[in-house]
Amino acid sequence: RGLCMRGNLHQSLQFVERLMQKGLVPNAYTYSILLEAAYKVSGVDEARRLLDDIILKGGNLNLVSYNVILTGLCKEGKIEEAMQLFRDLPEKGYNPNVVSYNILLRSLCHEGRWQEANELLAEMVGDDRSPSLVTYNILIGSLSLHGRTDQALEVLDELFRDGRFQPNATSYNPVIASLCKEKKLDSVVKCLDQMAYRNCSPNEGTYNALARLCEEGMVQEAFSIIQSLRNKQDSTIHDFYRAVITSLCRKGNTYSAFQLLYEMTLCGFNPDSYTYSSLIRGLCIERMLCAAMDVLRVMEEYGHRPGVDNFNTLVLGLCKCGRTDISIEVVEMMIEKGYLPSEATYTILIEGIIHEDEKELAGAVLKELNVKRVVSRNTVDRLTMQYDLEGLVMHMG
Repeated sequence: RGLCMRGNLHQSLQFVERLMQKGLVPNAYTYSILLEAAYKVSGVDEARRLLDDIILKGGNLNLVSYNVILTGLCKEGKIEEAMQLFRDLPEKGYNPNVVSYNILLRSLCHEGRWQEANELLAEMVGDDRSPSLVTYNILIGSLSLHGRTDQALEVLDELFRDGRFQPNATSYNPVIASLCKEKKLDSVVKCLDQMAYRNCSPNEGTYNALARLCEEGMVQEAFSIIQSLRNKQDSTIHDFYRAVITSLCRKGNTYSAFQLLYEMTLCGFNPDSYTYSSLIRGLCIERMLCAAMDVLRVMEEYGHRPGVDNFNTLVLGLCKCGRTDISIEVVEMMIEKGYLPSEATYTILIEGIIHEDEKELAGAVLKELNVKRVVSRNTVDRLTMQYDLEGLVMHMG
C-alpha cells in the first residue's frame, strides 16, 4: 500500500509478482489497492486491463475491486461505461451495494441527470443498498452546486424529520457555500443557527464555504460570521483563527485566507510559525511560488524569525511544483542567513530530485550528504529501498 500511495505502481506489481512466485497469494484487498493505484497513475483503461489480467490468473476479487473501477470510470467522465459495468455486476457474481450506487449517483447528479438519478435512488432498497447519509449528502451537494438550494434544504429537513440519520456539517456545507455565492447573508446565518440547534459543529468545510463571501467582495461580512462562530466555541482566539487560516489554505482558498487574516490581526490575532507555514503551503498549492517565497521576507520584516519548519514547507512546496532548482537556491539562502537545515530539509530535496527523474543525481547527492553526516544511515536505507537507488549509493561508510 505504501508503494501505491507514492505512485510506484510498477514496483508494487513487481513486488506482488515476487510474492506469488513464492507461493503467497494476494487477497482481494491487495488487488483493490493495486487497481486504485492503476487508475490514478495510468488511467482507468489500464486499471481495467489489470483487472482482466487478475481474472485470467485466477486472482481473488470482490465487489470492492469493481467499485474501484466504477470510481475510475466516473472520474474520467465515462458514465455510460460505468452504468454498463454496474448493470453487468450480477452476471459477474456480485450484487451492487450502497457504495456502488453512491458512485454512480454522484456522477449523475453532478451532470444534472436528475431523472436517471431518481430512478437509481428508487432502486436502493435492501440491507446492502439502502441509502446512507453519504447518499443524501451527495444529493444535497449536487442540488446546491446546481443552484437548487431550496431543494437541498428540503432534503436536509426531511432527514431530520425522518430521524434515521443525524446530518453533519458535511450535509450543511454545500448549502452554505451556495447561499454565500448568492450573497444571502440572512439565510447563511439562519443555516448556521440551525446547525448549532441540531448539534452540528462547523468544520473545515464550513470555513471554506464561508470563504465564498470573500470571493463576492464581502470580506468583513465573512469575518463577522466567523467571529460569531468563535464566540460560540470554547476555543482561544489564537487556536480558532489559526485553524480557520489553515483550513482555507489547505483547500486552495489562500487569497481569502490573507483577506481574513488582515481582519483577524485587527482583532488581536498574531500569526505564529505554523500559520505562516500554512500560508506558504497554500500559495505553493496555487503555484504562486514568488508570493510563497515573499512570506519569509514578510516574516523577517515584522520581526518573526522564520524557523526550519517554515523553510521546509517552502522547499517541499517548490519540489511538489517541479521546481527543485529553486528549492536548492532556497536551501543555499537558508544556510547563508545562518539557518541550519534539518535532515528533513535534505530528505525533501532528495525526493524532489528523484521525482524529476534524476535518480543518478539523487544518489550522488544522498551519498555526499551521508559522508557529511547530515543524513543518517537509516534515512539513506529508507530512500534507497523506497526509490530503488541501490547501486547509485554503493560503498557508503
